[in-house]
Amino acid sequence: MIGGFATWRNIPIAFDQVDTGSATVQAANYLRVSPNTSSSPLAPNIEIGLYAEKTGKTTHTYGPRWSELTTSGGRTTAIKAGVNPTKPDKRNHTYMTVRQGSGNQWDVLYDFNKVGSTTKQLKVLGGNTNRIDVGLEVTGPKYINVPSIANRMQFMTGNKAWQQVATANVAKSVTLPVCSTTHKPPSCFTTKLTDNSKFTQWTVSKPRRQTAAVTSPAAAPAAPAHPRDAAAAGLPATFNGVDQQALQACLENDPDSCLTTVPGLSECVVTLRICNAAALPSGGASEDAAAGADVSAADVRARAAAAFDVPGDAVAVEPPASPAALKTRANAADGSGDAAWTVTSTRSTPGLQRADRRFEGFTARYSAYTGALLEACWGDLCDAS
Repeated sequence: MIGGFATWRNIPIAFDQVDTGSATVQAANYLRVSPNTSSSPLAPNIEIGLYAEKTGKTTHTYGPRWSELTTSGGRTTAIKAGVNPTKPDKRNHTYMTVRQGSGNQWDVLYDFNKVGSTTKQLKVLGGNTNRIDVGLEVTGPKYINVPSIANRMQFMTGNKAWQQVATANVAKSVTLPVCSTTHKPPSCFTTKLTDNSKFTQWTVSKPRRQTAAVTSPAAAPAAPAHPRDAAAAGLPATFNGVDQQALQACLENDPDSCLTTVPGLSECVVTLRICNAAALPSGGASEDAAAGADVSAADVRARAAAAFDVPGDAVAVEPPASPAALKTRANAADGSGDAAWTVTSTRSTPGLQRADRRFEGFTARYSAYTGALLEACWGDLCDAS
């Protein structure tokens, strides 16, 4: 496997309007690719997905980001490319990572445009030594309602052909009980795997309250009204060899098929990797569901301490006027140009990884306007020591 692809809609995620203190309350729907699991199933991996996090009694953030997770640390970066990436408007978006033409590192693409690259991935070996995952993870399920998300996924073989995973190679892991009359919301999932000989769709929801039907996920949200002509207005007919009219129509109606039906797309994602003229990175400040939130140093300190599992008094906070502690990059897709609170600590932390390992220190940047996490690093993947 030298590539992974997934698609789902930006469905609305709701949070209870109650005070949860500094506790992390978050939903993450993600694609994860582990290029080499020969030594451990917890090997370095790439994760790209949609994240919604409660930031206050009535505020939350919402949007995509990508992460590189390794045995020596990790880093994560918010994504600013795409059409309305931070709006829960039920628009289809695509998530992809593809190995570079030489070496062992991978590029990350959102809506078929490159938004970043890894630095610490292991060499891809032959045989069954790599893994691809798609799924929903919820922290603080008591306070979250996640409607049905219909996840579709493919992988790229060594000869650069995209395929669905054979059913025999699919495993399910559901860590909360299935919603039923015995196990009622909010501490349960509803799931459905659609397959025959190959994986087709993994539909999952995390209801907040009991409904009439709890034994299977509700139908996927109806497609929103995003007229193709509006999406393609002003675009070139062809961009980097890709038929843009066909691409916008495919993204709206059947993004799972775009790699095989849109002229020029499959070639572009493995060569130029900037393929969607409508979804190029924006240069403006980030927008999300918490626009206009009142972000204070105390709020940022408490959130960072909880997220990175360190004492609050071990966290240093620099106001937005201070220089960013993380390396500033010219590409606006990573949000590094936004005014931000910078948070640092030298204490041992698990970072944002869901594992038992701990690393030395972290640095994180939070938007001064919304409180959204813009980027973070921990352990050896930090630019600043």
